[in-house]
Amino acid sequence: MNKQQEVKEMPLIKVKQNYQITLPSGLRKHLNITIGDYMEVEVKGDELILKSVKVVPADQAYFYGSKWQKGEAQADKNINQGGIIGPFDNLANGLNALKTAKI
Repeated sequence: MNKQQEVKEMPLIKVKQNYQITLPSGLRKHLNITIGDYMEVEVKGDELILKSVKVVPADQAYFYGSKWQKGEAQADKNINQGGIIGPFDNLANGLNALKTAKI
């Protein structure tokens, strides 16, 4: 069952002073919307569509890019297939493993 099917009623909300609206608690809980979340507004004909948006800090944006994510996926695959060595008890064992690794 998708989220649209789970919401049975379409609550009526009122536009208040400064054109603010309050999202009913049932919808907030159902969609996990909390104070401080950002919402994107889309206009389709005479409808407003609100979409939850997760904001990524600029100094972390690289980690959410496709290049980084592909590398993470490959690392996960290697770990799951046993294609890693270590951990090592000391630096000498780690360096020896690097020298003898078949790359």
